[in-house]
Amino acid sequence: MQVGLIFNGNPKILYYTTGQQFDLRTSLVVNTARGLEVGTVVKYKDGEAPEALDFVRVATNEDLQKAKENVEKAKSLIPMVKEEIKKFRLDMKLCLIEYTLDNEKVIINYTAENRVDFREIVKSLAVKMKARIEMHQIGSRDQVQSMGAIGICGRVCCCKAHLSDFDKVTIKMAKNQGLSLNPTKLNGMCGKLLCCLKYEDDVYAETLSRMPKVGQRVGTADGEGEVKSVDVLHEQVEVIFNRGDETERKMYPLDEVKFSKIRREDD
Repeated sequence: MQVGLIFNGNPKILYYTTGQQFDLRTSLVVNTARGLEVGTVVKYKDGEAPEALDFVRVATNEDLQKAKENVEKAKSLIPMVKEEIKKFRLDMKLCLIEYTLDNEKVIINYTAENRVDFREIVKSLAVKMKARIEMHQIGSRDQVQSMGAIGICGRVCCCKAHLSDFDKVTIKMAKNQGLSLNPTKLNGMCGKLLCCLKYEDDVYAETLSRMPKVGQRVGTADGEGEVKSVDVLHEQVEVIFNRGDETERKMYPLDEVKFSKIRREDD
């Protein structure tokens, strides 16, 4: 059996194999690859995970208070760490600083375009913080998930608000929805395709599979014409008719249009 835990308010779920059962929303003190941390039980599922749960104890009020204090303590280190990055002229961007529960390790999350030699800064920070330093390079999506941001919709980014993992998002999903392929409108705060493009894609894809292609010849009650556009949400087809020197356009419900199934190029 697997137990899913979240850490530090991050919605990403990490799974561990366990033979123990805990109530959902119970906070546990566990040993992870990073050190001693407080995780909250949010899910169970069958099967085994690559890593076994190293359970220490159910978190006490003192543990929870300590974890809360560590968050504030880590925030206070940001100016100093930024100054050190500047001092050693490192081409990296600081994202998030975290303490393990016992304060024995400080995890510094950063992004960088290229490999960073952080050996000297680690030595300097270890002396100043009196703790082990772990530098962790993360991707742009992980950066937004850990720090949070406001999306183009005006709400907190989904990855920070509720997404426990990143689904694969493709440009085909935007095409299915008839969206502009302008990157400034399709990309999220991380610079990658918006996660929300995935949410309704199954509905769009299924409906499109039952509709004719743009440019295809179709039959209607008014004769044969060419598909000019399709309205997926309302399941309507816009047909254009060339009648001599005149052109006529008309919308038809999908079930009133007759056509042969053609395999889509992007299927």
